[in-house]
Amino acid sequence: MYFVVKVTSGQEKIAANMLQNKASKGDSSISSIIVVNGMRGYIIVEAEDELAVKAFITKERNIKGILQKPLSEEEVERLLQTRNKAQEIAKGDTIEFTTGPFKGYKARVMRLDDVKGEITVELIDVVVPIPITTKIGTARVVSKMKEE
Repeated sequence: MYFVVKVTSGQEKIAANMLQNKASKGDSSISSIIVVNGMRGYIIVEAEDELAVKAFITKERNIKGILQKPLSEEEVERLLQTRNKAQEIAKGDTIEFTTGPFKGYKARVMRLDDVKGEITVELIDVVVPIPITTKIGTARVVSKMKEE
């Protein structure tokens, strides 16, 4: 079963790492810990039952509690499908910004950081190409790099 654990907003990755370390040290019934991008203030913990999660998270920093209703596997899969956007962008692709100060500009992907959900790009058709690092969600792929 999947349980939603409330954590300090902005501290999701820190709390998940702390819980992961705790789970690896002891013999807990925690199967997995999931941090979903865009879900600020919450992480998902997979465990056998609610009591196991409550016992596991008590007296931990940045942990505020657990939501009463567990998530179904379908709900968790829906939350995780947003990560597929990062998989369709690759180094060398041409992207177009859909939001932010560079909206409408096209750029070439120079580097991709899946962990942080960021891409580093160079704008196309500018006098001096400057590398810009931005979130993956601010861009869409216009053309894929040609395979040779």
